[in-house]
Amino acid sequence: MSDNIDEEYIYDEVSGEWISAADAKAASALNDTVEVRDAVGNLLADGDQVTLIKDLTVKGAGQTLKRGTLIKSIRLTGDAQEIDCRFDGIKGLVLRAEFVRKR
Repeated sequence: MSDNIDEEYIYDEVSGEWISAADAKAASALNDTVEVRDAVGNLLADGDQVTLIKDLTVKGAGQTLKRGTLIKSIRLTGDAQEIDCRFDGIKGLVLRAEFVRKR
């Protein structure tokens, strides 16, 4: 006899098969991760340092961030094109990944 008699199974609509609840949870965790890539295709992660590849005017701050500006300790937002970061004098700065390059 098998020890897995009490294990819960869930119908996976993608594969069309019944899979264990633990396998379904692991698969959904893999699908929830979003890959964020910079302007040249490098994979970004939380805590990375990036540099700007273009001058950017920051709306509401009356300030322009110049090309080559170093941004330290970025955070991923869950969106494939947006990164959250901090810069002196600007709170809640969100940059598009297409305007940065991993350092």
